[in-house]
Amino acid sequence: MLADVINTFLPRGWFPFVTPGTKFVTLGGMAATDVHGKNHHSEGSFVQHIDWIDLMTPDGRVRRCSRQKNAELFHWTIGGMGLTGIILTIAFRLRKVDTSWIRQKTIVAQNLHAAIDVFEQTLSSTYAVAWIDCLSRGRHLGRSLIMLGEHAQTGDLPDERQMSPFEIPRKKPIIVPFKLPSLTLNRWSVGLFNSVYYWKGARRPRHSIIDYETYFYPLDALYGWNKIYGRNGFAQFQCAIPLSESLAGLKQILETVSQSSSGSFLAVLKRFGPSAGYFSFPIEGYTLTLDFPVTPKNLSLLNQLDDIAIRHGGRFYLAKDSRVPLSTYRQSHDHQKDYIQFLAQYDQGKVFASEQSKRLGL
Repeated sequence: MLADVINTFLPRGWFPFVTPGTKFVTLGGMAATDVHGKNHHSEGSFVQHIDWIDLMTPDGRVRRCSRQKNAELFHWTIGGMGLTGIILTIAFRLRKVDTSWIRQKTIVAQNLHAAIDVFEQTLSSTYAVAWIDCLSRGRHLGRSLIMLGEHAQTGDLPDERQMSPFEIPRKKPIIVPFKLPSLTLNRWSVGLFNSVYYWKGARRPRHSIIDYETYFYPLDALYGWNKIYGRNGFAQFQCAIPLSESLAGLKQILETVSQSSSGSFLAVLKRFGPSAGYFSFPIEGYTLTLDFPVTPKNLSLLNQLDDIAIRHGGRFYLAKDSRVPLSTYRQSHDHQKDYIQFLAQYDQGKVFASEQSKRLGL
């Protein structure tokens, strides 16, 4: 959701944040994963908005890195999963907006093919994201609600909000008080939720003005939402499939999920633009995100989804990964060999490592 954050509130130009000890402590992680948002098709990922970083390297020195200075280190760091050092300072560019509100347009798509047609016909939209029914079948496979978004101007707001265009109402979230039984999320409960959500979405006003929190962070309305997955938590699957293979790959993934007894409470589809980072996740095409409760059966299902993504030229989002096997990962990312070679020369003592880097051989 990087570009969602970047394109909010402050004037275009660079603005440095020192991350340690401040509320912006996650910015280093955003850079290290080269996060993306609902506007990757139009604005790209974080790397395209960063001017420079100050990086503490394995020898303890602090180096300023940019496209002009220490350029190779800069490009391997953004998206490099923290393996090149500690990001101390980031200077990045922001977009000026006039309000905290989004003009949302909701488009109903009867199936996956129709959803992709909508995305392709609305590439000029600033933001675009789809909720997708992962359990629908047949001619309704992949039925979706596509939400397009544009920053609202002051004149777009009701009269009573125009005097305070950055003020949004404080909403009382629904609280999930405890971890639900593991059987709560099943094909029937998720299927019922999906049917009701699609039915309501198809009947809501086509055009609306909503606050930015509602548009960018809808799950925040459900406080403690992770508890619905039960005591073992959830595993997230997020793949990116190149444009030429997107329809076939996504269709096979959704067919596999719908034929299983598992359903994903969260199912999100987005369009990616061209990749810009050396080791970034996005590739031009589509990305699908699914969440499943951690069970042996679901972990087996995720392995099947991995294989489908690989067969269609896909890759996996390391920021969301907790389980992709080494053998699968080695088939997925075009530039992983280049990155491994860079790290072997750059950090010979393996000062910076993670459980994930060890599992994936980085």
